[in-house]
Amino acid sequence: MVLASGVRLSFAASADSEASLPVPRFVSLHADRVNLRTGPGDRYPIEWVLTRKEMPVEITGQLEHWRRIRDWEGAEGWVLHSLLSGKRTALVSAVAKKIDDFAPIHASADRTSAVTARLQSGVIATVKRCDGHWCRISGEGFDGWIEQERLWGVYPGEKVD
Repeated sequence: MVLASGVRLSFAASADSEASLPVPRFVSLHADRVNLRTGPGDRYPIEWVLTRKEMPVEITGQLEHWRRIRDWEGAEGWVLHSLLSGKRTALVSAVAKKIDDFAPIHASADRTSAVTARLQSGVIATVKRCDGHWCRISGEGFDGWIEQERLWGVYPGEKVD
């Protein structure tokens, strides 16, 4: 469709621009229930059902409107791109798999700054920014800085603005 001003509209623009983003990359689930299929299409069987909205997932492949994703536990499969969001979230991860380990949230990107909260492994946070070593995250009842290595949903050394 062409408007009188000469501006061209494309209804596939968002899908096309998203498809040109780098792979792999982190995104999050857009829905509370996401079917993880064995292949890129509705005809493929459902292998897993992911049930945690805003959970970070890594896109490892893409084909047309389908994205191959991996969750923090390593489960992989295909989902329709509309079930994913570009919102950056991260999952607080334990160090060396300690069950009772809580991640400190600091007032600034410095280990000596005040600890404003302690988050249990498995908490999902919104990623506001990362400088390659520290990330500013927020969620229900917390907002502060965490060492980047404590998060699943951002790459080591990745900078997020």
